[in-house]
Amino acid sequence: MLSERNKILVDSIKRLMRRGAVTHMRKIVNKTHAADLSVVFRSLSLNSQRKLFNMIDDIEKKGILFSELDEDTFLDLVEDIDIDLLVNILQHMKTDDVADLIGKFPLEKSDAILKKMEKEESEEVEDLLRYDDDTAGGIMVPEFIALNENKTAKEAIESIQTEYQDVEMPFYLYVEDQYGSLVGVISLRQLVVVAPGTPLRDFMATDVISVQTGEDQEEVAKIVARYDILAVPVVDEKRHLVGIVTVDDVIDIFRQEATEDILKMAGAGEEFVETKSVMRSTRIRLPWLFASCFGGIVAFYIIGRFEESLTRFIYLAAFIPVIMGMGGNIGTQSSTIVVRGLATGRLNIRDLWSVVFKELSIGLILGVVYGVIIGMVAQLQYSREALAVSVCLAVISSMSIAALVGSFVPMIFARLNIDPAVATGPFVTTAIDIISVLFYFEIATMFLSL
Repeated sequence: MLSERNKILVDSIKRLMRRGAVTHMRKIVNKTHAADLSVVFRSLSLNSQRKLFNMIDDIEKKGILFSELDEDTFLDLVEDIDIDLLVNILQHMKTDDVADLIGKFPLEKSDAILKKMEKEESEEVEDLLRYDDDTAGGIMVPEFIALNENKTAKEAIESIQTEYQDVEMPFYLYVEDQYGSLVGVISLRQLVVVAPGTPLRDFMATDVISVQTGEDQEEVAKIVARYDILAVPVVDEKRHLVGIVTVDDVIDIFRQEATEDILKMAGAGEEFVETKSVMRSTRIRLPWLFASCFGGIVAFYIIGRFEESLTRFIYLAAFIPVIMGMGGNIGTQSSTIVVRGLATGRLNIRDLWSVVFKELSIGLILGVVYGVIIGMVAQLQYSREALAVSVCLAVISSMSIAALVGSFVPMIFARLNIDPAVATGPFVTTAIDIISVLFYFEIATMFLSL
């Protein structure tokens, strides 16, 4: 439904743009959500993007559009925008989004923007830029509600009404002690149902779930998902509250991390390539295919070792694709299951041997089932029991080893603090192809007396 609506929107704007129907197009643009407009931008030329952008009347909407665009499209779009207008748009955005965008600019331009911004806001942005992009500090929102534990519920409500009106996502009220350390948290529902004179310390929850500024963003997202909270506080080494990570940022993190994992697992890099130029897309994908190229060369030399056997029994070649294919498929299944389990926190690297044994057992059982089936086909086709047994055992060994490699390698990568998704791409599939071919010909040599 959503994709169909976006398609209709893109087609309508393109049609109106060809006709030069500016008035009608302006009405549609200003009634359409900025997130939907970002989809339209992907289908337009840079010149058309700029025309469409200039039709947006709401400056806050322009800011939302900025945050929805991919990096290359954003940088191309703002290249010719007057810096004063750019600063005005950024000052109507959330501080964490501003920091993300300014981090994409060249250093000279980002410095010029920060100098023109209001001092308080520029300082907040610079504070966020001190942290790595993929950490809790880099994604946190520096606006939050924090009050002393001695304040009463009535005083807290008054403070929210007068001092914290600009806080966009007041999910929780955080409680600090006399030293400014985080000691408790209160939901807004709790705040309004207690007696007005009750001190915050008497009804706050003291088991506060928090993260350090240097915590990886993926771990932060897992914490929010695990405990079903709308925001998680970010503290420094002295437990002073410096920001919060909200659930909308967590959704973006899961989407970003999932996209990166899928691209890595497909051996296509870790960046969006659909909006890149031909040369940029080629450069991104080129190194990831090297493993497949190398594996193919190794497999070529392995098969070359058995050239005489293939000449005598040409039907051996007929089963190479199915043996490699079955091994590659179950290897991909195992590695995908393990990578997803690690990413969602359902698997832990401490479970290494239990996970590997389980996948190996599954691979062995499936190998026996499909080995018998493919072996029967070989027997029916060529009426050679030795060939049927060879093919059957080759399938069993290929699928068993593939399940072993597909589960073991990502777990080892995770233990070494290397992204396990990398293992699921060409590295695992190439290794499985090489092992499958080698085992097939070694088994065939044994049973066919080659």
